[in-house]
Amino acid sequence: MIYLIAGTSDARELAISVKDASYEVLASVVTENAAISLRKANIETIVGRLTAKEMTVLIQKRGIKMIVDASHPFAEEASKNGVEAGQLAQIPYVRYERENYQEDDELITYVSSYEDAAFLAKEQKGVVMLTTGSKTLQIFTKHLLNAEGIRLIARMLPRKDNMEKCEELGVEQKNIVAIQGPFSKELNIALFKQFDVTLMITKESGKVGSVDEKVEAARELNIPIIMITRPKIDYGMMCRSFKDVLKTINQKLEV
Repeated sequence: MIYLIAGTSDARELAISVKDASYEVLASVVTENAAISLRKANIETIVGRLTAKEMTVLIQKRGIKMIVDASHPFAEEASKNGVEAGQLAQIPYVRYERENYQEDDELITYVSSYEDAAFLAKEQKGVVMLTTGSKTLQIFTKHLLNAEGIRLIARMLPRKDNMEKCEELGVEQKNIVAIQGPFSKELNIALFKQFDVTLMITKESGKVGSVDEKVEAARELNIPIIMITRPKIDYGMMCRSFKDVLKTINQKLEV
């Protein structure tokens, strides 16, 4: 059995590919909503964040032979726990990660942290659309919410806990865009125009993470972009394609 840590839209397709290659797959996700599409594809899926020790117990209980980490590029804790669980259980670990988005563009400024993005946005002022989700919202509200010359627009999934977090942090309803992606270039353009956005903050999640559509929309409107680069984690073994993941599984589990 393969334990697949899922957390991206392409993780479902990877899970199906692994299953089609005649391997049993157990996937894990953070939310019930994320589990729906996996279960529809007949992939056994558990919900909840697991520590490295909890993953290890699961591995031993279910007779798991290998970990495939297809979590989000910014899900540092999940990946670190996966690496540690592989070491504790003494089974192979492989990281699948979509290609990086790195492009030379005078409109794009790359930064290495959320704090750096917030500081830079504070300097530039204007209407800032935040498209980095709710998890790190407090970093941006701390520096930007009541800053002079700045209106912060928070775009995130339309979940109850996200709305509660916005209320706790003082983000007004008129400054919340609660919407489920994927977002086309045209929809991004419409949102940028609706709020008169002058600066967009995003994460370098990769093409499958809909970064292209956001960047292309911002370019068309000549809106500067702050892009947060991926965290640097020592994964050990990394694959950039489903084909390479399957090849690695076959090699590692060869009898």
